[in-house]
Amino acid sequence: MRARWKGPAVVAFFAAIFAVVFYLYRVPAEAVGYAALLCAVFGVLLALADFIRFYKRHWLLERLKAHIAVSLDGLPAPESLLEQDYRELVEAVYRDKNQLMTRQETAYREMMEYYTLWAHQIKTPIAALRLLLQSEKGEDEAELSAELFKIEQYVEMVLSYLRLDSESSDLIIKRYSLDAIVRQAVRKYAKLFVRKKISLHFTALNCQVLTDEKWLAFVVEQILSNALKYTRRGSVSIYMDHPECGKTLVIEDTGIGIQAEDLPRVFEKGYTGYNGRADKRSTGIGLYLCRRVLTKLSHTISIESTVGQGTRVKIGLDTIDLKVE
Repeated sequence: MRARWKGPAVVAFFAAIFAVVFYLYRVPAEAVGYAALLCAVFGVLLALADFIRFYKRHWLLERLKAHIAVSLDGLPAPESLLEQDYRELVEAVYRDKNQLMTRQETAYREMMEYYTLWAHQIKTPIAALRLLLQSEKGEDEAELSAELFKIEQYVEMVLSYLRLDSESSDLIIKRYSLDAIVRQAVRKYAKLFVRKKISLHFTALNCQVLTDEKWLAFVVEQILSNALKYTRRGSVSIYMDHPECGKTLVIEDTGIGIQAEDLPRVFEKGYTGYNGRADKRSTGIGLYLCRRVLTKLSHTISIESTVGQGTRVKIGLDTIDLKVE
């Protein structure tokens, strides 16, 4: 804005010079005043016209801020050599940014393809090991099966992570029986319940929910996995919360609980908290993925916990703006 006043300031300066010269030459005051008035009017008109042109260009550039990342076609034509230099500088930065983004997108896509391929290929030796364990009955068979099951779960978590960040969405939103989804997850972890001698209290849910079956089952499995991991003795309970709270699925355990200072951060990516640091094997990814999945499904998740008494996970299953297929 300071540059916009240079023109009127120059006009005012010249008017003052003429006024002084006329005064020294004894020109009548009326003539001096009339000349000064004409110069002032001309300067104001010049300033107004320059300001209008400047404001229009400023308004155009403000509008382009939201689109400049896509294209530079809307940039106004330069009106001076300096503006031309600035435009060429912006174009050079734009080209470099696009080249960098292209390289990053290519590298990211190749990395995703590699890890997806790896996750699928690793399933073959896992299946082979499962068959070998079934044929070899020994003292360590149960322990080895449990460890192999953990490997399978980690691979499934990797695949879910990759699918969640994929550009293509495989969500199939329908009304499903919540009992069927939860029972499917419970059957998957049945051997761990038996092996750890943890009892399961399952109350019939009698609930239809608008969701994606596969992704909601993934979330329930992750919550059950955590409950079994951090519960040394006792039980895991699965039930619906009170009707006035909406459709809320509750998975409650009698495990070691979560530290109060860790509760606000348990859904952060990579955050393991006190329990994770003690366990040494926690990745801090499971609950992070659960929240992301449930957000995509328009569901919610919250956790209540008391150290030494257990943890209660609440999954809100009410939906907003979901398209039914």
